[in-house]
Amino acid sequence: MTSLEASGALPERQGRGGLRRRLSALVWRRPRLGLAALLAPPLAWFLLIYLAALAVLFVAAFWSVDPFTGLVERSFTLDNFRDIGESGTYRWIAVRTLLMAAAVTLTDAVLAFPTAYFMARIAGPKLRIALFTLVLLPLWSSYLARVYAWRLILAHDGALNWALMEIGLPRLAIGYSNWAMWIVFSYIWLPFMIMPLYAALERIPTSLLQASGDLGARGFRTFVRVILPLAMPGLVAGSIFTFSLTLGDYITPVLVGGPGSDFIGNVVYANVGIANNIPFAAAYATIPLVVMALYLIAARRLGAFEVM
Repeated sequence: MTSLEASGALPERQGRGGLRRRLSALVWRRPRLGLAALLAPPLAWFLLIYLAALAVLFVAAFWSVDPFTGLVERSFTLDNFRDIGESGTYRWIAVRTLLMAAAVTLTDAVLAFPTAYFMARIAGPKLRIALFTLVLLPLWSSYLARVYAWRLILAHDGALNWALMEIGLPRLAIGYSNWAMWIVFSYIWLPFMIMPLYAALERIPTSLLQASGDLGARGFRTFVRVILPLAMPGLVAGSIFTFSLTLGDYITPVLVGGPGSDFIGNVVYANVGIANNIPFAAAYATIPLVVMALYLIAARRLGAFEVM
């Protein structure tokens, strides 16, 4: 009898090995069980942290704050939503945020399409790697560093006005304005539009483009009838990123926006950190959530998630 047999370690190891084999056989016979076991931890984390937080947000939106004590009253009321609907200021802030998000999305789509098409269909392997590096390089730096860099460029005495004066052109008063926010947002979120578009354009079979040319279609007609419909899922997928990221941002309006450039996020931040009115902040925060929910439903119908 060996020392392992005498100590009882060998039967214990054999028992563990048998248990592993039985579990492996069970997972092999029922692959869905293995998939469920694999997805259970992240799904539990998602339900506990993300969905539970959203549920608390929606519930808190129907609470109120006692004007005398400042304490939260956990009783159902629609006063927060009524205040938002009756206030022209809050309505205009929401409209301004939505318009800016739409403008940034449209601008990035126009800038990203030719770039992504060149990377996917024209550039060689080495040039494609170089372009990928240039597109992703800004993401390696801090978000605040990029915003502050644009703040220095667009300021009244910044690099842009200095360059214009050097070539004899008048200054541009776009620093600390909605124009400045539009430029900064378009620059910051542009890589998030290029990458999904590149993935969609790369999947287009070359034979379809050749067939379109053989049938007599010129470049613009091929673009409208073949390339654009096939690239639409990637375009919508990129727009999800640019639209949602602009919709929820509150740092850029503070750093490069001027007076009256508040976004939804700024109102939420002010009511949480300054006014201590969490129920109103929760009610106002439901606006981008509802907008993005409708946007995602429309994107799903357009097949955007196929390239994400």
